Amino acid sequence: MNSADSPNFGQNFNMATYTTEIASDSIPSDNPIHQRLLQAYYLAKPYVKGDLLELGCGEGRGVELLSPLADSYLALDKIQEVIDRLKEKYPNVAFEQAVFPPFSKLADNSFDSIVSFQVIEHVKNDAGFLAEIYRVLKPGGVAVLTTPNIKKTLTRNPWHVREYTAQELTDLASKYFSKVTMKGVGGNEKVMEYYEQNKKSVEKITRFDIFNLQYRLPAPLLRIPYDILNRINRNKLNTSNTGLVAEITHNDYLLVEDGDKALDLFLILEK
Repeated sequence: MNSADSPNFGQNFNMATYTTEIASDSIPSDNPIHQRLLQAYYLAKPYVKGDLLELGCGEGRGVELLSPLADSYLALDKIQEVIDRLKEKYPNVAFEQAVFPPFSKLADNSFDSIVSFQVIEHVKNDAGFLAEIYRVLKPGGVAVLTTPNIKKTLTRNPWHVREYTAQELTDLASKYFSKVTMKGVGGNEKVMEYYEQNKKSVEKITRFDIFNLQYRLPAPLLRIPYDILNRINRNKLNTSNTGLVAEITHNDYLLVEDGDKALDLFLILEK
């Protein structure tokens, strides 16, 4: 399984922090997902400058990578205990607990760069989220977002409000930004071998869903079984082919021009 108005965003992240929805860098079976998420920060480096805002920083996966590139770095997340830990670990970065949209404490035209990775799919008011990103970006500023490509999703993810095709997200973003560039995060042969193994494993599980309940039941009812089966599946892939799971690094994930063929959409927005 693949791995506000937005009180939904906050609730999802608060619970998902301790589930397979947030991949850990310390759990061996999570390595391919962790590296995939980490690569987004590497790919964002050319777009980071000046005053940087991160929306949905999670446990700070990319702070060390991006903070040297910025004059200032403000990171927002819903979970207070995560924010507290990050404040201790990175005293030179500003961390604040926040539920969004809107970004009620942030002034117009106040950031040169914005990054937000694997967040918009959790936000109920995605249009408001993009409108707020536009508002707080300085003229000439750049925002970079990633989100799963629904064409590569293997099952319904009950933690997500919705997922997008490249065209759907481009069309939505174009309502607020005049310059929208859609690319994607793909993978080399090693990554795609893992993807295909994962796909086959997931199909063995979902073949028992003869009534298509994953798409018919309310999302909250699916989260616990989804997480249990997801963890079992990741562990199975790890034990059956430890070399592949362990050897994948962020360098095995690649920026590709065609978002439709990517694992994740990589959206670049310029104000």
